[in-house]
Amino acid sequence: METLLYVLLIIVSIALITVVLLQSGRSAGLSGAISGGAEQLMGKQKARGVEAFLSRATVVLAVIFFILTLLLAYFL
Repeated sequence: METLLYVLLIIVSIALITVVLLQSGRSAGLSGAISGGAEQLMGKQKARGVEAFLSRATVVLAVIFFILTLLLAYFL
């Protein structure tokens, strides 16, 4: 059981790292810092397509990561 949890945790960890690195940055230098406040104030359109998928995948993988970590801690 522990070995299975370790393997799943490693796979989810690699997938989570990959998904996070594939996402584009929220701001790009000083221009992003200036326009970032305006986007928050005026409201920004929801992400569509690949950005939405990556955002959802990050949340799902993070939840799975924490659940696997807690299960592994419980069984040790």
